[in-house]
Amino acid sequence: MKIKKIIMLMFVVFALLLVGCEKDGPAENVGKKIDNTVENAGDKMEEAVEKTGDKIKEMGDSIKDSTN
Repeated sequence: MKIKKIIMLMFVVFALLLVGCEKDGPAENVGKKIDNTVENAGDKMEEAVEKTGDKIKEMGDSIKDSTN
């Protein structure tokens, strides 16, 4: 949850920086690359959390089945 807030804050900051200039300069290009990297990292983390949750559920079901 905390990571999502940090990522959203970073997106807002970068969006404000990008709005300030008409032409893309080196800073804007770096900002776009950082945005993409942060977004990809967030997506990967979300996938990992979902996979972990699925595995935990599978383990719980397995334990439940073995005790019956």
